[in-house]
Amino acid sequence: MSDELARYHRQMLLPGFGEAGQRRLLDATALILGCGALGSVAADMLARAGVGHLVVVDRDFVELTNLQRQVLFDERDVTDAIPKAEAAKRRIAKVNSQLRVTAVVDDVNPTNIERFAKGADVIVDGLDNFETRYLANDLAVKRGLPYVYGAAVGTTGMAFTVLPHATGHATGHAIGNTPWENAAGGSLATPCFRCLFEEAPPPGSSPTCDTVGVVGPAVAIVANFQVAETLKILTGQFDRISRTLLNLDLWANELHGLKVDNAYDKGDCPCCKHRRFDYLDGTTGSSAVALCGRDAVQLRHRQQPESVDFELLAARLRRHGRVKVNEFMLRARLSDSGYDYEITLFPDGRAIVKGTDRPAVARGIYAKYVGA
Repeated sequence: MSDELARYHRQMLLPGFGEAGQRRLLDATALILGCGALGSVAADMLARAGVGHLVVVDRDFVELTNLQRQVLFDERDVTDAIPKAEAAKRRIAKVNSQLRVTAVVDDVNPTNIERFAKGADVIVDGLDNFETRYLANDLAVKRGLPYVYGAAVGTTGMAFTVLPHATGHATGHAIGNTPWENAAGGSLATPCFRCLFEEAPPPGSSPTCDTVGVVGPAVAIVANFQVAETLKILTGQFDRISRTLLNLDLWANELHGLKVDNAYDKGDCPCCKHRRFDYLDGTTGSSAVALCGRDAVQLRHRQQPESVDFELLAARLRRHGRVKVNEFMLRARLSDSGYDYEITLFPDGRAIVKGTDRPAVARGIYAKYVGA
């Protein structure tokens, strides 16, 4: 065994690995979208496993409250206000100097995600909102890229691996052959993320880590499940990919694998069956506009969401600041990482985030406290 591979000896003993499998990992590129709780655990484990190129994309800086669960960071990163992607790159260099890490400090959106994914073999989800997950799913289906979804909040978590169908069922449009479609015994393709969750929940209806908290072990379980699935993908072991949606609640002592294959068979998915990439094309999702002279950004959904439940959201936000609510709007004044922000939310989901003129910052605050 060469010195290059010696550190991976225990892993190479596993079925489906060996020297050939390990070299496939070293030649592979994983795009990690988000380097918070899930993304930092995934990046750490993929680096230790020997995935040769990690592209880590995150818009935020390291904060003190991150250290409870985000394993790549330390107090010095907080003091120095290091961007998460850059802090991850520095830490991984100390863990495995054989690898290449590309740190991207940016907000993932329809204008840049295809550029970030250039050369990627898999997309790993470390995201914190539905909209960007739909965007990642669009790209995965369009390109025929595996997409490993994960989410954790409170004491719960979910994960699922998308192996896109190569041909649009309704359109006949093909993306070319994929190894999981041509597997012995038939196609191993799975439903896509939009098959499982056709529409995002209304704004404010989904809890976030910043409003209800999160326990570190739930994050670690989900992220390590994602890493295991990613290693199967990168070593070509598509027959070992989980066919179920992982669903866990550590406080309720529940761990389930939900059968979801019929979500593709019985559904009429606009993405993988009709090959409409609404989020990637920018026709669905939200837009962000800086309001001239107001130090504020307006966020607007391009599709009409369901009416926002102001009382539900207000109950969560009162733990974090002053909240005023009536039938016309909800306004919350919040302190976040030493900065003061004001979120005004309207019944149609439109929001104005005051305290910044940067759309990426506004989207981050919205994702933290409102959610979808």
